[in-house]
Parts: sequence; structure tokens; C-alpha cells
Amino acid sequence: MSISDTHRRRKGLLIVLSGPSGVGKDAVLAEFLATCPGVVRCVTATTRAPRQGEEPGRDYHFLDLDEFRRMVEAGELLEYAKVHNNYYGTPRKWVEDTLATGTDVILKIDVQGGLAVKKLMPRAIAIFLAPPSVEELERRLRSRLTDSERDIEKRLSDAKGELERIPDYDYLVENDSLQDAVDRLRCIILAERSKIER
Repeated sequence: MSISDTHRRRKGLLIVLSGPSGVGKDAVLAEFLATCPGVVRCVTATTRAPRQGEEPGRDYHFLDLDEFRRMVEAGELLEYAKVHNNYYGTPRKWVEDTLATGTDVILKIDVQGGLAVKKLMPRAIAIFLAPPSVEELERRLRSRLTDSERDIEKRLSDAKGELERIPDYDYLVENDSLQDAVDRLRCIILAERSKIER
């Protein structure tokens, strides 16, 4: 048995990736997962309608409000939150079972949900993905062409409050360029994998 095997973690890492709507979480995560083996993404449950190109089970588990409430009442969600008038939640059993196999799990969730997970599981690695500026965030939201003016204003208002929560996270990654953000995210995970278990 090697020295590193003696000190190796028995469970996978739980990684939380949060940031304001429109910051580029999907793009960063897709590129990261393609270049960092051993990490799997948890598919979140939501009550919102699918956007163009999204597939049930791949992007989200799209549920009606009654089914979502049933999961909440049954304790089947690790966390859940209402964001932009829709509910989002993280399936608890899948996360726990996957971590138990030694596989690293990444949650792409809103800031409110990320902080809830960090409170429940303090060893989770909380990473905040931030835009270079609020102006750039607005530009990105508008370029998506998926939201109404009212929705954009709500998302920008929410983003200002979310940016104030950066100090509650373990790491800050600025998404000024996709490749740089992915490289920084990968460095964080590689460093965390090398930590000595205490």
C-alpha cells in the first residue's frame, strides 16, 4: 500500500458551484466536466418549464408543483429554494449514494441553495462563480434572449444581493473568460483532492 493510499479520502468530495443567474455556470460546468474526470454533476429538480434545448433528466428533473412538494415532505431533497418564482431542489439519496462510492459530486445551484448545503454539510467545497462586473452580467442576461424585461430586472436585483454573499463561500472564481474560469475551478478541485484528511 502506498503512502497516498493510507491517507486517501474514503468518500467523494461534495462541490457546490453557485453564482448569479447569467454568470455562465452551465458553460463553465460543461467544459469542466469534459476535462476533469472523476466528477459527476447532480441533476437538480425544478418546477420551472424547460428552456429550448433542455432535456428532462439531463439538464433538470422537471416536476410539477405537487410532485416537488411531495419530495419536500418526504425529506427527499438535500436542500430546496424558491428562485425567480420557481422551486429548485437537490435529490438527497443520489448525492449521498454517489459520494459513498468515492466519486466527487458537483452541485450547480443558486446561492441560497449553496449556503443551505454548506450549513448542512460543512465539509462541502463552496465555490462562487462571479461575473467581471454587474454590467457584463446584464449584457449576458440580455444576450440569452430567454427572459422578459421584468425577469431580467428581477435577476439583476437578486444578483446584487447574491454578490454580497461571496464571503460565505470557500473560493471565488471570476468568469471573465471561459477557459480561465474552468482552469481555476480544476485547480481548486485538484488541490482539494490532495488535502490530507484530518
